[in-house]
Amino acid sequence: YSAVFSFVLLAIWQYICHQWEWKHFPKQTAVLFAAGEEAARIQKKLAKTYGLEQALQSVCDSCQQAIWKQLIDANYYVFIGAELPIADKEKILRYARSTKKQIFFVPTLYELACKNTGFLLVDDIPMQRVTRMLLTAEQRVLKRILDIAVAVTALIILSPVILITAVMIKLDSKGPVLYSQERVGLYGKTFFVHKFRSMKQDAEAKCGPVLAAEGDPRITKFGRFMRATRLDELPQLFNVLKGEMSIVGPRPERPFFVKQFIVQKPEYDYRHNVKPGITGLAQIAGKYNTSAYDKLIYDLLYIQDVSVKTDLMIMMQTFKVLLTKSSTEGVQGK
Repeated sequence: YSAVFSFVLLAIWQYICHQWEWKHFPKQTAVLFAAGEEAARIQKKLAKTYGLEQALQSVCDSCQQAIWKQLIDANYYVFIGAELPIADKEKILRYARSTKKQIFFVPTLYELACKNTGFLLVDDIPMQRVTRMLLTAEQRVLKRILDIAVAVTALIILSPVILITAVMIKLDSKGPVLYSQERVGLYGKTFFVHKFRSMKQDAEAKCGPVLAAEGDPRITKFGRFMRATRLDELPQLFNVLKGEMSIVGPRPERPFFVKQFIVQKPEYDYRHNVKPGITGLAQIAGKYNTSAYDKLIYDLLYIQDVSVKTDLMIMMQTFKVLLTKSSTEGVQGK
């Protein structure tokens, strides 16, 4: 009871403080340093973010524009895109920090690799050790123990839900209750993931592998409900018990799409340094239609910060995501 009341009172206190700050402090403005499609994408996301809807005042595509310093001076927030040349990023970062601005940037693989670096002294030359993005033996053991404990507990508690879901699928459409699909797992090895069937039988027989789209006609009526509530993922608990998956980790993708993603972004292959998961940081922080690159950033951030505490936090946050309709939106235009 004490824990529940503490969470409730803390939430109320945060809300009161936020509302007071929002009303009495001046609204802060922002400048975005990005170009082309990336600039348009970031602008769209900022417009949908609470507290930043009206903040963006200026967009600058490089430091070649003579007014870039004036734009930083005139705004409090400075946003930097990933595709900006590193020389421009350094100039912006240096000047924005000297004028005490709040800086945000979209990270690249290079910048992610510099996170959690170790220090090494080579004679009198200071060096930083870049993380290998691999789990230690201790992390693997603790993660496996947590996976088994959660999977067994979930299967016992959710067994009535699993049974009812299976019956509803049979009543809703023709075809098997479950379907298995090849996915890429740990170290690039393939395995078959198990899910409740949410699409019509032989949905990809004619069109081939296609990412799910918003309003996809291949999805059954009950399938839409399962996808919205993530009930279709429950059979993956058996994949967890078999050791092919983890409760938390990057979502496993089909080999067809993995090959495409690796060609576009070679660092995509780093996702396979850990077991794929039923849920993950990309699922609680992003949406179903979040771009593959943005999901990759979330997955790499998770790999660098794997712990029992992190996994438990993501599991709890997953329940919140289940109640958010936008988190299950399909891929636009696919």
